[in-house]
Amino acid sequence: MSDQVIRFDLPQTEIPHQWYNVQADLPRPLPPVLHPGTHQPVGPDDLAPLFPMALIMQEVSQEPAIDIPEEVREIYKLWRPTPLLRARRLEKALDTPAHIYYKYEGVSPSGSHKLNTATAQAYYNKKEGVRGLTTETGAGQWGTALSQACNFFDMDCIVYMVKISYQQKPYRRAIMQTFGASVTASPSETTEAGRSILRKHPESTGSLGIAISEAVEVAATSQGRYKYALGSVLNHVLLHQTVIGQECLKQMEMAGEYPDVVIGPTGGGSNFAGIALPFLRENLRSGKKTRLLGIEPAACPSLTRGKYAYDFGDTMGMTPLVKMYTLGHDFVPPPLHAGGLRYHGMGSIVCEMYDQGLMEAIAIQQLETFSAALTFARAEGIVPAPEAAHGIAGAIREAMAAKDAGEKRVILFNLCGHGHFDMSAYDAYLGDQLSDYDFPQAEIDAAMATLPQL
Repeated sequence: MSDQVIRFDLPQTEIPHQWYNVQADLPRPLPPVLHPGTHQPVGPDDLAPLFPMALIMQEVSQEPAIDIPEEVREIYKLWRPTPLLRARRLEKALDTPAHIYYKYEGVSPSGSHKLNTATAQAYYNKKEGVRGLTTETGAGQWGTALSQACNFFDMDCIVYMVKISYQQKPYRRAIMQTFGASVTASPSETTEAGRSILRKHPESTGSLGIAISEAVEVAATSQGRYKYALGSVLNHVLLHQTVIGQECLKQMEMAGEYPDVVIGPTGGGSNFAGIALPFLRENLRSGKKTRLLGIEPAACPSLTRGKYAYDFGDTMGMTPLVKMYTLGHDFVPPPLHAGGLRYHGMGSIVCEMYDQGLMEAIAIQQLETFSAALTFARAEGIVPAPEAAHGIAGAIREAMAAKDAGEKRVILFNLCGHGHFDMSAYDAYLGDQLSDYDFPQAEIDAAMATLPQL
């Protein structure tokens, strides 16, 4: 079938009824999350100021599957199931024997995969009587998704947007405001965390770690009226994204093929985990041999150049300590356009996958990424987000390796969102205003020196 059909669609009855929880299958359990003050494992009460109890329970659950509430599935019907497409025109442009498939999450109302978890998080918070949510956003995909999800459930949404992205992507800011969110450039004067950063670095362009500190501060000091929502990294966030890979398994069966390699960009881990975890389940339970490949930017290489150690999830040290591949919570990445991949660490689940040898990771430079984005756009007709373009660049590398080896290879990647609000990045690339950047080892070493001493 795959030689004739290029699009594989599932009926709405095939929207998953459960999220897949990889914690039930990992050969080695996740390291405990530690209290920042006592350095002892955190309990539910420690997390209650930030998250509703339902999500706290999902964070630590060992159950292999967690039911998706029907209210959430009803909203999912606005865009799920998302299509799987075979990139035959890209295959032709590359002159490769590889078969390339992509799962297109850009059909969601927010334009990316982020709405899968934003909807769930807003639902659980609303059910527990929370007035609104605070969050951070880099490129704006997550802020857009959460603003829409809060609007679905009639909740306030307070967004701290990394300052360089706030300046680079004004229309992302506008769409969040369209859905009723308040959006503030971070670091800001509205929180003690922001003021502290600005006293030390008045010209700071911001980072996800700084924006997290601001959002966490607002939630933690709101006397329970507001909770905090995160768009990646946490276990329950990665859990909610597994609808992507579960649909892919059925769609690849429709295509009559099975992937040799599954690829996803990695910033905090939700994009990669969403498509990869259900295939990891097949590797662990059924003996499949699919390679799982994460792609990160060379300018923010937490997996490939970071240290596996306990660190704060934010810059100011307000969050619990999580063991992760980190560049140090003081790390401030350069203002590359893939803002959603500018996080200093990585989700615990992805870190354990990498440390246990269950996945691979490579870092790719900005210029190669945008070159891949143009190749894909001109072949397939979709302008990808800069974050998504990292997955495309990885897929093209795999396709060319198949060509060099003279072998067929089935490649699947997650096209996590469109780039319609990222055209300033394309404008800069087309105007030869972008450059590659390798983060100096000395600066990474300096950031590592601030890691908590346990």
